Amino acid sequence: MASAAPAVELEIGPYGVRISNPDRVYFPARGETKLDLAHYYLSVGDGIVRALRERPCMLHRFPTGVSGEKVHQKRLPRGAPPWVETVRVEFPRYNRHAYELCVTDIAQVIWAVQMSTVEFHPWNSRRADTEKPDEWRIDLDPGDECDFATVRRVAHVVHQVLDELGATGWPKTSGGSGMHIYVRIPPEHGFSEVRRAALAFAREVERRIPQDTTTVWWRRDRDPRKLFIDYNQNARDHTIAAAYSVRGNPDGTVSAPIGWDEIDDAAPGDFTIATMPGRFAELGDLHAGIDEAVFSIDPLREWADRDEREGAETPPVPEE
Repeated sequence: MASAAPAVELEIGPYGVRISNPDRVYFPARGETKLDLAHYYLSVGDGIVRALRERPCMLHRFPTGVSGEKVHQKRLPRGAPPWVETVRVEFPRYNRHAYELCVTDIAQVIWAVQMSTVEFHPWNSRRADTEKPDEWRIDLDPGDECDFATVRRVAHVVHQVLDELGATGWPKTSGGSGMHIYVRIPPEHGFSEVRRAALAFAREVERRIPQDTTTVWWRRDRDPRKLFIDYNQNARDHTIAAAYSVRGNPDGTVSAPIGWDEIDDAAPGDFTIATMPGRFAELGDLHAGIDEAVFSIDPLREWADRDEREGAETPPVPEE
């Protein structure tokens, strides 16, 4: 059903963004609307722009709210104003390309909300060279029978290994049942090599906490009580929700940056579009220093060489 409320014009710096159907309920648990979603992203503007800046970005759109149809959109929706920036990305398997949203300003995020975007899923590379990732992603993905206490235990082991490497990890909730840790890396290697390094790291964590973790490639072969350390999120064109991205569920949970000292107390449901504006106003962006904490993956590449010499197989690369 169409909204009865007139459109709202938001003035964002030099840009005006029209929000149509502003009172359409997007999140039924508490009744937040499309306009509430726009105001949420404005409240965390510095954080969401930092997370998305100059990255190709896939959009998860919900034209009638999160209870309705979900649209995965790589190409920029039609009708974008000239100040909405894009980046061209190639899909060699299909001999195709797409111009994806490339955020440099919060107004572009709000325009995407106007186009019914709830979730923002950026690449781990940037516009300057989309084939060279500058972000290594550690995705702690619990199995169907794996609880959040296990996620916490594994996160602490990840932190320990990162510390030993001299790498700074930046944790966040996934907005679902898991957790993500990001590490900035120099954009010197392709996706396959970054994924190979991520697999070597995952295997090291698995060696340290085998009772709780797995690196088994096929879902059907995994123990559902274990947590999968998903190195595949470093493969080309594989994306996960950005820091500060809302997730498409009735509660409007958020993929929220957290401190390492919060791991044992934080729960995914603590972070929603209702709670995050106040948290951001108090704490600011907990990922604010990420771009200055760059780690070379050369030690992980050496681990990968060692594992392969000892007979470890590299799983097939998932399709784009």
